[in-house]
Amino acid sequence: MNDKSKSTSELIGELSEHLTTLVRQELTLARLELARKGRRAGFGAGLLGAAGMTAFLGGATLVATVVLLLALVLPAWAAAAIVAAVLLAVAAVLGLAGRAQVAKATPPVPEETIASVKADLDEVKGRARR
Repeated sequence: MNDKSKSTSELIGELSEHLTTLVRQELTLARLELARKGRRAGFGAGLLGAAGMTAFLGGATLVATVVLLLALVLPAWAAAAIVAAVLLAVAAVLGLAGRAQVAKATPPVPEETIASVKADLDEVKGRARR
């Protein structure tokens, strides 16, 4: 049977089959693309982790350098105590600032969006009553 003599129901059936095949192929393509991107993201995350660790070690070496510099004019224990106190003070300030930011973000509910949706619903209800 050629295409001109097919019934509408046959054509719709073929369309359904082709559409199903197309969707399956698109899903397979999307899955392969996500896998490739996932591998790339994993490798990038590993590089970022290595960079962070290297930066940490560089920072630790810099702290040791500051202690050694202070030890030229103070006893070594005093130099180390001063550097430790400064680092702990910085950590306390950063910790308090971080805690304040987390408190602002909780609970993780989109409160502004909920309020906006409620306002929209109230508006629609008000217009429906008129």
